Amino acid sequence: MQISTSLIYQLYHQMYKNLRSFPNGTRNCYTLRPDKGKGNTYLIRASFYYGDYDKKNQIPIFDIYIDVNYWFTINTSNNIYIEIVYVPQRDFIQVCLINIGKGVPFISALELRTLDNSIYQTEQGFLRLDYRYDIGGSSSNIRRRNDFYDRIWEKLTELSILNPGTRESASELSNNNDAYKVPGEVLLTAQTSVDPNFTLWFNFPRTHSTSKWIVYFHFAETQSLLNGRQREFTVSTVDGQFTKTVKLEYLKPVTIKSTPVTGSTINFLFQATTRQSGYPPILNALEVFQIQELPNVPTAQDDVKALTNTKAEYDVKKDSWQGDPCVPSKFAWEGVTCSDEDPPRVISLNLSSSNLEGIVSSSLSNLSELESLDLSNNQLTGAIPETLANLPKLRILNLSGNKLNGSVPEALKRKVTDEKLDLRFNNNPDLCLKSPCPKKEAKAKNSILVPVVASVSVVVVVICLVTIWLIRRKQMRGMVRLRSFDYGEITRITGNFGTEIGEGAFGKVYLGTLDDGTKVAVKMLSKKSWQGDREFQAEEKHLMIVHHGNLVFLHGYCDRSENKALVYEYMANGNLQQHLHGDNANVLTWKQRLHIIVDVAKGLEYLHNGCDPTIIHRDLKATNILLNEKMQAKISDFGLSRTFTAETDAHVSTRAVGTPGYLDPEHHSTGGLNKKSDVFSLGIILLELITGHPAMMMKPEGNVHILNWANSLIKSENLQRIMDPKLKGEYDSKSAWKAIWVAESCTKPTGNQRPDMDHVLAELKDCLKTALEPEKSPEDGKQN
Repeated sequence: MQISTSLIYQLYHQMYKNLRSFPNGTRNCYTLRPDKGKGNTYLIRASFYYGDYDKKNQIPIFDIYIDVNYWFTINTSNNIYIEIVYVPQRDFIQVCLINIGKGVPFISALELRTLDNSIYQTEQGFLRLDYRYDIGGSSSNIRRRNDFYDRIWEKLTELSILNPGTRESASELSNNNDAYKVPGEVLLTAQTSVDPNFTLWFNFPRTHSTSKWIVYFHFAETQSLLNGRQREFTVSTVDGQFTKTVKLEYLKPVTIKSTPVTGSTINFLFQATTRQSGYPPILNALEVFQIQELPNVPTAQDDVKALTNTKAEYDVKKDSWQGDPCVPSKFAWEGVTCSDEDPPRVISLNLSSSNLEGIVSSSLSNLSELESLDLSNNQLTGAIPETLANLPKLRILNLSGNKLNGSVPEALKRKVTDEKLDLRFNNNPDLCLKSPCPKKEAKAKNSILVPVVASVSVVVVVICLVTIWLIRRKQMRGMVRLRSFDYGEITRITGNFGTEIGEGAFGKVYLGTLDDGTKVAVKMLSKKSWQGDREFQAEEKHLMIVHHGNLVFLHGYCDRSENKALVYEYMANGNLQQHLHGDNANVLTWKQRLHIIVDVAKGLEYLHNGCDPTIIHRDLKATNILLNEKMQAKISDFGLSRTFTAETDAHVSTRAVGTPGYLDPEHHSTGGLNKKSDVFSLGIILLELITGHPAMMMKPEGNVHILNWANSLIKSENLQRIMDPKLKGEYDSKSAWKAIWVAESCTKPTGNQRPDMDHVLAELKDCLKTALEPEKSPEDGKQN
C-alpha cells in the first residue's frame, strides 16, 4: 500500500512511502537467509511509517519478534526504525509481525547487513540499539555511502565542540580505522571543553532499572597537539560499575566497550588523568545498546525442517503456519502439538480435512518424536510408506478417508499386532491388510446378471425421472451454479487483500477483479466473527437460490478449512448508511430516496412471495442495502436468513438475531420472527430516509429509538421538522406525507397490525409516482 498522498511528499526517504500490511493471521514472518549462515554477526533493521495508508487515522499497535523472541512494540505515527545486532543459531532468521488485537501490523522496510564477528559481541541475548550519535555533527545523518556497515549516525550537537579537522583528516581516519569502521566524517567532530580540568558527562535515564546496557564509545584525536603530547582520560560510571583509561594518538581511532551496566539512570564520566598534558577529554561518537535476553528456545531443527518440507509439498494454506511451529506456544501452528522439552519437539500432527493431495510425504518420517499422526479425510494417493514404522513413539496413525492403495506395510501390521499402534485406514477402497492384495472377484454369471440388469434398468428409469424432476425444480426456484474459488485465487483477485471496502459482523470485505475484468466484492469470514460457519453456509445457500435484480448476485465462494469467503457483485456506491449518516458529500435527493426504498421493497417482496419456500431476511438495515453505480439498491447479507414452508411459519431463536433499532419489538417478548418482522425493519429504513436520523440516536439522556423521536412530530404534523434538514426543503410534500404514513403502518407494535409486503410495495410505488408527477410537462395534459 502507499501512504496517504497528503503525507507522501513530506518525506524524502523513498522506503517510507510504501508499506506492506498483514490483515490475516496472528503471526506473519519474513525469512532471511544470509549467505554466511548461523553463528555470524548481523545488523537487522526494520522501518515503519503508518502514514494513514488505510485512511482510518488509527495508529495500529503490534509486536515484532526476532525468531521466537520479543524484539519491540510498534506504537507511533512517526517514521521510525528499530535495529538489533544478532547472532542466529540457525541458517535463517525470521522477523515476525504479531497482531495483538490493536490494529493491522505493517512494515515499510527490512534490511540485513553482515558485520565483522569481532565487533558488537555479547555473551547472552542480542543487542537492541537505543542511540547512535555522531557528536558535534552539523549536517544530515550519515549512513550508507559513508558507513561500511550502513549504520545510521544521528547528529547530536553540544555547546562545546572540538574544532573539526579537514576533509583529508576524515579520509585518513577512515583508512586508519579498526574493525568497527566508524566513518571518518563521524569521528571528525567531538564534544570537549576549553577547560583542561573539565569533566565531561554522558547520562541517559532508563525506565527499566533491571535491564542491562552496553555502551560503545568511539574516540579519535583530530588535533595535532604541541610537542607530541597525547590526550589521556578515564571513562567510568559514577557508581563504579565500569572504568577504562583512554590514550589517543593523532588520527588513530579508538573504540572502548563498557561492561554491562544497569540502573534507573546511568552516568558516564570522562576525566583527564593526572598524567594529562593540559588537554580535556573528548567524545566523538557513541552507541548505546540494550541487552535483550533470548528466553525462548526454538523448535528442534529436524522437526522444523520436516514440517516446512511438508508444508511446501502439500501447499498447506493455514494462516497460523508462520514462523516457528511450537514457540512461543501461543503462536503454535494449528494442528501441531509440542513437548515441553528444551528444545521443544513435535509430538502430534493433525492435518485431517486439510485438502492434502499426492502421496504421503516422506518428510513426516523425520518427526522422530511423533506420537500421533492424523492425515484422515484428504485426497492422498499411493502406498503407505513403510518408513512410518520407523517412528519409535508413534501410537496413533489415522489414514482413513483417502485414496491410498496397496497393502499395509508388514512393519506397521506387526506394531498393530503387538498393540503398539492404533492404525485406522477405513474408507480407502483400494487399501488392504493382506500382502499382496487379493484380486477383485469376477463378474457374476450371465444367469444371475440378466434379472439383475432388468431390475437395475427399472431403478435407472426411476432415478432418471427423479433427477429430471429435481433439475426442473431447481430451475423453477432460480438456483444457479456457483464457482468454487481456492484460497490462492481469492488472494490473487483481491491483490493480496490490498483494498478494504467494508467490514461487518461477518468479517472484512475487499475489492477484487476476476480474470475477465469484472469487479467483485470479496467478503472474508473472520475467525473472530460471532457469525460463524452456520451463517456462512446460510448466506451461500440463499444466494444460490434467490435471483432478483434487487438482491446482490453471488459469483462464487471459497470454503477451504478456516479460509471462507463469498465473492459477489461489486456495488460501487457502498451502502445506504454511508450516504445517510456517513461522510459522503453527495446528499441523496428525495426522489433518489424513494427509488431506493422501492428497490428494497421489490427485493423483500420477492423473498416473501416469489420464493418457494419463503425466505425471511431477519437482518434488514441500512448497512445491508448496497447501491450500484446507477444508485440502484440491492439487499445483501443473508447470513441470518431463514426459509419458511408455510404462511403461518415463524422462527423462534434462542439467541439474539438482527440489529438493535431495526428489530421487531415482538421478538423481545416472544423470540419469534416472521415476514412482518422484515416489514418492521423496512419501516425503520424508510424513516431513516425521511428524517436523515439513524435507527438509534445518541442523546445526552441516552440512546433514543427513531420511532420515539418521530411519533410526537408526526402527531404535530410539523413536516419541516420531520424531514431531513440536508434536503433543504427540496421535496414534494404530498409524497412525503404518503411515505410517512407507510412508515407508520410498517412499524406498528404487533405484526398483525402491519401490512404485507405486496401492499407496502404498492404504496411505495404510489409515493414515487406522486413525487415524479411535478416533473411532467404542462403540455402532457393537453389533448391533440
